[in-house]
Amino acid sequence: TACKPPGEELAYKTTLSILNKLSEYSWTAKGVLTLSAFAIEYGEFWMLSQYQSTEPVAKSLAMLNRVPQLTKPECLKKHRYAILELNNLIKATWQVIDIIIELERLNSRHDINSVPALAPALEQFPVDVYWVIITIVAIVTQIECLTTDSDTKQDLSQFDEAEYNKLLWKLFQTPTEIMEVFKALIFWKDIPQAPIYCGSTKTLVNIDVLKKKYVFLFISTLDISQKDISTLIRIYDHIKKIGSQHKIGWVLIVEEWNDRQKKKFDSLKCKMPWYVLHHFAAIKGIKYIKEELHFKLKPLVVVLSPQGKILHKNAFHMIHVWGVKGFPFSKTKEESMTQALMWLDSMLVDIDIKIKWKEENSVIIYGGKDKEWVQQFTKHVGAVTNDTTIKGRTSIDVFCLESQQPCVVSNFWKKVESLFVTTMHEKTNTVTQQVEKLLSYKNESGWAIVTKGSIVTCVGHGATVLKTMAEFDKWKEVVITKGFEYAFRDYHNAVASTVHLCSHLEIPNVAGKIPDFIECPDCHCTMEVFVSYKCCHNG
Repeated sequence: TACKPPGEELAYKTTLSILNKLSEYSWTAKGVLTLSAFAIEYGEFWMLSQYQSTEPVAKSLAMLNRVPQLTKPECLKKHRYAILELNNLIKATWQVIDIIIELERLNSRHDINSVPALAPALEQFPVDVYWVIITIVAIVTQIECLTTDSDTKQDLSQFDEAEYNKLLWKLFQTPTEIMEVFKALIFWKDIPQAPIYCGSTKTLVNIDVLKKKYVFLFISTLDISQKDISTLIRIYDHIKKIGSQHKIGWVLIVEEWNDRQKKKFDSLKCKMPWYVLHHFAAIKGIKYIKEELHFKLKPLVVVLSPQGKILHKNAFHMIHVWGVKGFPFSKTKEESMTQALMWLDSMLVDIDIKIKWKEENSVIIYGGKDKEWVQQFTKHVGAVTNDTTIKGRTSIDVFCLESQQPCVVSNFWKKVESLFVTTMHEKTNTVTQQVEKLLSYKNESGWAIVTKGSIVTCVGHGATVLKTMAEFDKWKEVVITKGFEYAFRDYHNAVASTVHLCSHLEIPNVAGKIPDFIECPDCHCTMEVFVSYKCCHNG
């Protein structure tokens, strides 16, 4: 009879039947026993194919198992690609089982509290073993189809893809070697001899250059700016200067290559002194890159350890904010930097805003979209700084952002956006609230930041900070006991509590995971979500 692919329902029922028979065994044992049983049958099949021409018993057994049907030259030629696909899937299934065993071994040797990454991996065991068994069921059905020389074949692509995704996920969870992770993410199989272009030597090199290295994977489309490249060149130069074991590698995401895209690729890679993936084919792990690393066309930098562990899913925002000060751009380093109340000082790195931070001085930075508001605030600030209560008691440095070149203003807000992205998944604290407030004022008439030295003490909306400055006479006596910045903060908070202002927060469609909800920095309610679109007509 002709072979009929079982379909999902029958494959599911067969898998459940196997799981029921092995119910007394652990999940790892279930997978190992199923694969072992299959291996015996599969090994016997190919052993008979070797001896059927010389051994009478082998010939008889081969006939019973329909071995000649598949091993005839014309059948082998006809089913060549199906057999190749079958073997690749068997290897992938074996690799998944091998990783499950390795994870179980690690679990027996280490306390799960000391290796947090083990917990989610162990929780996945039932799902992993289920997919191993249902894949073996599909493989057996495919062999049945091939030995009957049926034109109907089992579609293994869904199982192949599922096995690959599981394998890739496990590789990132299990300590291994960065080269193996890179191979699986980009190629999986059929790895080219020299798939990496070295920008410093202008030559093609082997993947071995990544061995035992920390790797910054710069993932992007062809739509990257010179500024993005210049930002990473500063990091590259820093790595060379300190002799670090960190390497930068550009992985380009292109759906379909053509001559125009290859020409643009060659133009861009010439500007890069680091490693560049030289591979004009689809990236095998594109689904993982999009779903797990949250790639959304905007460039991202994934930080990987020499063991292939992800140290940061996207450090590009961190690089934009702190430059080399954030090196080596791990999540741990980011958390320590975003906790610091001196975030404003670090954020002004690499843009032309020069402020000499002195611990005993106060600083006021302000700006806004409304020129009249800026003029009014400038007038009131001038009056406050010249008041006798202030003179001789404290020094206030005043900086108006709007007096700078447009590119400086633009860079300032890009840094604010990047800093917000680095903190938006953190637990709410003073820094996250200050950054979120500042970003929400980007398109308002005015805003101001007040600091004590480089420590931010207040971030306020134009309406409330202007009123606070205009009413200086009402709180200037407090300056004598509390100091200017804290007297300002307390009076401003009182003013803000009497003024109703809606908070608007625009988040660019950045690479990375956007939170499902964001807490308002003023009233701490969950903010409403709106979708907006913007076009500057290539301007």
